[in-house]
Amino acid sequence: MSGTNNSVRVLVTGASGFIGRALCSQLSEQGWHVQALLRQSAAGPWHETVIGDLENLAPGDLAEGIDTVFHLAGKAHALSENRQDTKEYSRINTEGTRRVLEATQASGVRRFVFFSSVKAMHEGGPECLDESSLCHPVTPYGKSKREAERLVLEGNYVPEPVVLRLSMVYGPSPKGNLPRMIEAVAKGHFPPIPEFGNKRSMVHVEDVVQAAILAANKTEAIGQTYLVTDGQPYSTRELYVWICQALGKPVPGWRIPEMAFRALAKTGDAIGAVRGRRFLFDTDTLEKLAGSACYSSQKIENDLGFCAKHHLRDALPDIIKSLQDDSSHKLNNVL
Repeated sequence: MSGTNNSVRVLVTGASGFIGRALCSQLSEQGWHVQALLRQSAAGPWHETVIGDLENLAPGDLAEGIDTVFHLAGKAHALSENRQDTKEYSRINTEGTRRVLEATQASGVRRFVFFSSVKAMHEGGPECLDESSLCHPVTPYGKSKREAERLVLEGNYVPEPVVLRLSMVYGPSPKGNLPRMIEAVAKGHFPPIPEFGNKRSMVHVEDVVQAAILAANKTEAIGQTYLVTDGQPYSTRELYVWICQALGKPVPGWRIPEMAFRALAKTGDAIGAVRGRRFLFDTDTLEKLAGSACYSSQKIENDLGFCAKHHLRDALPDIIKSLQDDSSHKLNNVL
């Protein structure tokens, strides 16, 4: 995709989502003609809509003349699931991607930017992984994303495929782990955690958009897979302290010992097994608090000139303000 004029047409699946809406907004501002693939018509920062569903999309459903497809639509990892539905993830994320690829192939699309996840590699650890690391995804979600990646890169559907593996995305959204943590800290329900020494990679939504547009524009991106982070892994203790500061709350001078968290997690596992649905705090929750998932975005920086412009600590005040302004979010009743 070269130049910036309305003769260049792009299609964004999942356009109404958190990342999709931000991407459409930036593409429109830069002068691209944006089509949004939606399950039902909705207003947004796009020029026209295509009504369709990943499970029913057919090769003739997309108009010709589309230069680039940004494929975001899919089933995200559900935080409350006790057991992930393997078939559902495969049907939506893998087979849904296949149908989008078949439709793009039929309409003559050249560039296809697929939004994957670091979970297509595995759950991560303290060692900072890069694109050369072996992939052995653990969860059904991660496996479905990995299989979709193979379709994009090896299926010969489009001449210019690109895969972006996103770390945890943050920004002004009421959904996800970060808003839950902010709300819990604001209410005084989040305990003063110790320094686990963990490292978790994250990335701001606006930097994801930057990476996507570079992936669509640069010839160096063709056939490549890129990890996308803000380049600064965070510990959960750092995040807790920064949230307290951004909320104007004092940071407690005491901390709960790590062993107490581990005992509580085992109790939560037992309760979840009995009720058939995850308890509020279990081993998986503890892993998100104390575990590491560190990834390097050096390759996309070197190849495409990507440079993250946001740091989580600096972004927190705007994120908190967006939650306060969101009438549907509980935070506006706390602060």
